[in-house]
Amino acid sequence: MKLSRRSIFISLLIVFNIAIDQISKFWVRNYVELYKETQLLGNKFILTNVENSGAFLGMGSELNPTLKIILLLILPIAVLGFVLRYVFKDKTIDKLSLIGFSCILGGGFANIYDRILYGSVTDFFHIDLGGIFRTGIFNMADLSVTTGMILIVTASFIYRKK
Repeated sequence: MKLSRRSIFISLLIVFNIAIDQISKFWVRNYVELYKETQLLGNKFILTNVENSGAFLGMGSELNPTLKIILLLILPIAVLGFVLRYVFKDKTIDKLSLIGFSCILGGGFANIYDRILYGSVTDFFHIDLGGIFRTGIFNMADLSVTTGMILIVTASFIYRKK
């Protein structure tokens, strides 16, 4: 079976997103003390090693173990499986959305990998621009998913059917 250039592009982008996330998490786990804050750009960009047993911003960390498995592993794996199939099958997806979906898939699979291997996800970035913009603690996979969503929304405006 010969892979198309499109399939290779999608696969490489997914793997790239997973690799960047896993390399950054490996570095943080091995070189940043748990819960220690390190200011990278004053108090605007902070590095903190935190293990998140929940989902986005720790939501769901208090769920019982069965619900955690269903909501944080089984459901995301099923959704990512459907998205993966859609991305490879639907040849009409525009390039910007294709990149967005690939980022979402890479970030999603990277965080699921952590949940399976470690039982939690390593988060470490925190941005605080005062009253203008403030994030929770996040990781590169979260950044991939967010970037992917922004690309898909942008593409929906650019390529909207009239």
